Amino acid sequence: MALELEILGIHAGYGAVRALQGVSMQVRDGETVALLGTNGNGKSTLMKCVMGNVRPTSGQILLKLDGVPHDLTRLSTEEIVGLGVALVPEGRRLFPRLTVEENLLLGAFRREARPHIAKNLELCYETFSVLKERRRQLAGSMSGGQQQMLAIARALMSSPKLLLVDEPSVGLSPLLVSNTVTMIKQLKEKHGLTVLMAEQNFHQAIRIADRGYLIVHGEIVFEGRTVEELEHNDMVKNYYLGTA
Repeated sequence: MALELEILGIHAGYGAVRALQGVSMQVRDGETVALLGTNGNGKSTLMKCVMGNVRPTSGQILLKLDGVPHDLTRLSTEEIVGLGVALVPEGRRLFPRLTVEENLLLGAFRREARPHIAKNLELCYETFSVLKERRRQLAGSMSGGQQQMLAIARALMSSPKLLLVDEPSVGLSPLLVSNTVTMIKQLKEKHGLTVLMAEQNFHQAIRIADRGYLIVHGEIVFEGRTVEELEHNDMVKNYYLGTA
């Protein structure tokens, strides 16, 4: 199924606080697109808009499936998940008093994923062997890296077509960040996912991204059509590399 996400002129915020101002961007089928920006610049708000958790005040978010557009700003979060969109949220947001396996099964709530629970569960345990070993363990008692694996695996349980990953590096050591980003790349390639990843760790993000956008104070200030364009842009250098 061909997929495309098109974000058109999105304005959004929280009360009087404007978090996004006219954001437009595109994610094409099979791509990994990085949304780059430091803390507080609107990355997570945009992810929440795509998932229906925050309602934009204006603009459109179109998910095109086989050429048929669905305006996500008019749909509930449940309906958006039903279209094949899954979010790995910042901070993981697991159910700490439920076991690993119970958290995974909750990820299979999507109607289309329910017939494939056994297959997807086996896929998650094959990909993240530590989760199989700890499937009876309470999620809240696991390490940060293990919880991040569980959050990604829970998203996979919904059989997604579009995977949103919000700040996968938060709270992890540099080695675990590198391992997590590598996992996302491998899963994307193995299962044909389309990925939008919001990340402040520039060097890790561009390891797996096809291209990306830089967001500053709620506005897209640069679109890099390739990783090379991102690396050589003066604004990116100023924000991340200190060499402009």
